[in-house]
Parts: sequence; structure tokens; C-alpha cells
Amino acid sequence: MLINPNHPFFRRLWVRILCVCFPFGWAIFEFSSGNLFWGVIFAAAGAYLFQTLILRGPDER
Repeated sequence: MLINPNHPFFRRLWVRILCVCFPFGWAIFEFSSGNLFWGVIFAAAGAYLFQTLILRGPDER
């Protein structure tokens, strides 16, 4: 796994949301600039972070 959702950095919800929104925002910027390749790369990174940090989330102990 590339991102450890149990790391203390990701404990707060707003940090997880910000880490997911930034790549999606950058993907929108790249698409609007006409850079399809980088837009797809950042959209894929955002999708992976969304799945890992939001859907899966940290394990409750």
C-alpha cells in the first residue's frame, strides 16, 4: 500500500479530505490547460487517495 491511512498525519478528517481534493483540483487545472496526460495522472492519484483515505479510512483500534 502506498499510503498508510493509519499514520497519525491522516488522523483528522480535514487532512484526508484536503489530500484527496488537491490532486483532483490539479487534474482539473491540467485538463483546462490542455494537458491530457498529466490530467489523467493526477485524476488517478486522486481516485487512489479517495479510495484509500475516505472509503477505506483508518482502521479503528
